[in-house]
Amino acid sequence: MKIALHSAIGLCAALLATAPAHASSSAWFEADGGRFRLVTSGVPDASGKLQGVLDIELKRGWKTYWRDPGNSGVPPQIDVSASRNVSGIDLSYPAPRRHDDGYAKWAGYDHSVRLPVSFTVAAPGEPATITANVFLGVCETICVPVQATLEVDPAADPDNPGDAILVKTALAALPGAAQQDFGATLEPAEGEHVSIVAKAPGPADALDVFVAGVDGYVLGTPERHIEGGKAVFTVKLLERPDTKPAGKGLPYTLTSAAGAVEGFLPYP
Repeated sequence: MKIALHSAIGLCAALLATAPAHASSSAWFEADGGRFRLVTSGVPDASGKLQGVLDIELKRGWKTYWRDPGNSGVPPQIDVSASRNVSGIDLSYPAPRRHDDGYAKWAGYDHSVRLPVSFTVAAPGEPATITANVFLGVCETICVPVQATLEVDPAADPDNPGDAILVKTALAALPGAAQQDFGATLEPAEGEHVSIVAKAPGPADALDVFVAGVDGYVLGTPERHIEGGKAVFTVKLLERPDTKPAGKGLPYTLTSAAGAVEGFLPYP
């Protein structure tokens, strides 16, 4: 990309619109490079979790970002603070790919993608309306920041089979949970760098690891080395908090010829 998204924001205004509610999904929002919408399964479970999908259709040659794009771009963002009886969300990501367009290295998708979203309904059984302010970066040679407000009434068509299948399919496409023989471990930090050792079925040179900087951490792009037949990734710590946070750790996704898994690495 010739212009990183954070720079492009200062050069062009974000597109803004409100897409009205339609069934248990929103209407499509049309933008340069593609379109997107919100889809829900229609009915929250007993704990108040309502499953949904941010459905992003990209035109040929366009891209969008993973949860931590790297040294350019911003991750997808969804704000549901204007919703009724919806207190928060949890956004999940299919396995990304590493891209190097000659201007920057970044993690994301160069194809249409569906990002599962779990909405928290504060009072299950009471009416809930989703008003989601969605911000995306979609890029061809130049990035275009896109903002839209999508509205969904999950109860309008709670038994819509097409919506339910789309949500189920998107959830099934997520990486599995990391295992002892298919996952990543963090070595002790050495100065400004940490090493990540990856294990997975298949050749070591087919592995890639994507680590999200969260809770005050900013990370460089992992660099892969093959040591003794194992894939070892070196990652530069660009920023870190003064004290280790109390969260789960740094989220990661490990991809291989055999598929993808995800988990957490301890804070370095």
